[in-house]
Amino acid sequence: MDGRQEPEAQAAARHPLDPLTDAELRAAVAAVRADQPELDRPAFPVVVLHDPPKRVVIDFVPGDPIRRTARLVVLERGTGRTFEATVALEEARVTSWQNVPGVQPPIMLDEFKLAQEAALADPRFIAALRRRGIEDPRQVQVDPLSAGHYPHNPSGRRILWATPYLRPNPTDNGYARPIENLRACVDLLSGEVLDVFDGEVVPIPTCGGNYDQAAVGVRDDIKALDIVQPDGPSFAVDGHEISGQRWRLHVSLHPIDGLVLHHVRYEDGGRERQVLYRASLSEMVVPYGDPHAGYFWRNYFDAGEYGLGKTTNSLRLGCDCLGEIHYFDAVVGDAEGEPVTIENAICLHEEDFGLLWKHYDTVADRVEVRRSRRLVVSAIATLGNYDYAFYWYLYQDGAIEFEIKMTGIVLTRAMAPQETSRHAQLVAPGLAASHHQHLFNVRLDMAVDGFDNSVYEVDMVASDPGEANPHGAATELRETPIRSEREARREIDPLKGRHWKVVNEGRRNALGEPVGYKLIPHSGPVLLAHPDSSIGRRAGFAQAHLWVTHFAEHELHAGGEYPNQHAGGEGLPAWVRQDRGLADADVVLWHTLGASHAVRTEDWPVMPVDRIGFVLKPVGFFDRNPGIDVPPASPGCHRAEPA
Repeated sequence: MDGRQEPEAQAAARHPLDPLTDAELRAAVAAVRADQPELDRPAFPVVVLHDPPKRVVIDFVPGDPIRRTARLVVLERGTGRTFEATVALEEARVTSWQNVPGVQPPIMLDEFKLAQEAALADPRFIAALRRRGIEDPRQVQVDPLSAGHYPHNPSGRRILWATPYLRPNPTDNGYARPIENLRACVDLLSGEVLDVFDGEVVPIPTCGGNYDQAAVGVRDDIKALDIVQPDGPSFAVDGHEISGQRWRLHVSLHPIDGLVLHHVRYEDGGRERQVLYRASLSEMVVPYGDPHAGYFWRNYFDAGEYGLGKTTNSLRLGCDCLGEIHYFDAVVGDAEGEPVTIENAICLHEEDFGLLWKHYDTVADRVEVRRSRRLVVSAIATLGNYDYAFYWYLYQDGAIEFEIKMTGIVLTRAMAPQETSRHAQLVAPGLAASHHQHLFNVRLDMAVDGFDNSVYEVDMVASDPGEANPHGAATELRETPIRSEREARREIDPLKGRHWKVVNEGRRNALGEPVGYKLIPHSGPVLLAHPDSSIGRRAGFAQAHLWVTHFAEHELHAGGEYPNQHAGGEGLPAWVRQDRGLADADVVLWHTLGASHAVRTEDWPVMPVDRIGFVLKPVGFFDRNPGIDVPPASPGCHRAEPA
């Protein structure tokens, strides 16, 4: 397989969940322009498929008629007003149109360029550069950063703060030379620089931070490692639907959420059984824990403010993925509503993953071994200095794992001579990186053998001493039902092996127990910032490891639909106040996972990958080990040789 898919951008949708084609995207934007001709310089931060009702997807048979609807967020640049629209694509007709007051849509890629150019053309900014000995603004890299919600921000404006780095050569690592205590506030609607913060001059670090082969050399002790599948892969692709190793699922790239899995099923005894209806990242936030004037306001919502889909990389065969690869292109809209194709946006391949199961029968001197092969669906997004790789693994034993690999370059600041800080780590002379967190929230719309599901918190604990536990060594599982949304804000407890189980009481396994899947959480932190802080109010979702809600089609993003410059309080904390019932219901799990990044010198100049993730495992879903019949890797792998 050469790693390329057949061109699909112009093709008609073959499935209700297929992402918008470029023709559909254009048609949706054209319908809005025709329906609202009075719009003053409209921009289109979000143009995406409006997911059809679940029943439509579940009942769909290839060849059925497909009615498609697009959802749009429209920013009127002339007035700063925001609108939401839906468009029936078959008729190219706007079916709903409403103003959403007091919000700022996600930042668009052309706004980054606008902020960069505005800062570098402002006389105050140029004078501040010269005060630091920089005469040529062409040597300055400008990173426009989301502003958050703070009193120092101009009220009622759509802004970015433009922060500079010295980059003498185009291929230099700009983060090695931050230009400290200088930033410009740019109005993205008018294009004007509203303010320039020009503080105390701090010497620009002189350390090198380049990381290409020419700069760092290359070791010579690594031999070639080839991945060979002479018979091809064990998966098949039909449009955006994947089948392999008894799994069947639909994949797409959402402009905000990034990689999305839909309608995940497992073939068991000749029938397809539902596990998940939709799985995606719902939001992520990177709060910096440095009170320095240049840092305390840096709290990035990389999904809701920037869009993980729009910042997705084009992957390269042999670099980002190895083996027999199938790539999916993705179509996203630019600010004008024109389609942009990201080639090789999603990678599909298989990986050997060591032992699946093994037993050596010492009596018969016989060994049975099976190796695990997992199906991997992945995408990588780059947001300024950081790179995030997202992986969904589907295993032969019915487990599903989500892993995030974090790499890239730590965000730096210049440190004055003799300056010390508890909030940052020196990574090179005069160069520090502030400690921070990466907190992700994954939305899991569960469908365990259907949509009538219930959730239990399960702890493994010591049994109470007494007559039933005379030796004091007994252990048991204690299950606590989560009956309503107000009960469903939960924390991890690794000492109790805590997990959360989703069961279908109406479906029973061979032992008469309800079928289920359990979420084994990542043992990581929650938000360290105070709940009453600006970021505490805006990232309320990050204050608990698990939330459970009753499904509502408009509740997609844990921090609310418009986190950009928002004061906070939206999303999960607001939704759970409804206290909807969760017994035998269409439930959604929201798992917050992340890492507190205490920066190390070894994280410079590019940090090695840090990994976080979680696992969904069947618990009573199957009547036996579903991977028991996986064939041995080779004839010699299943029987001991005679002595």
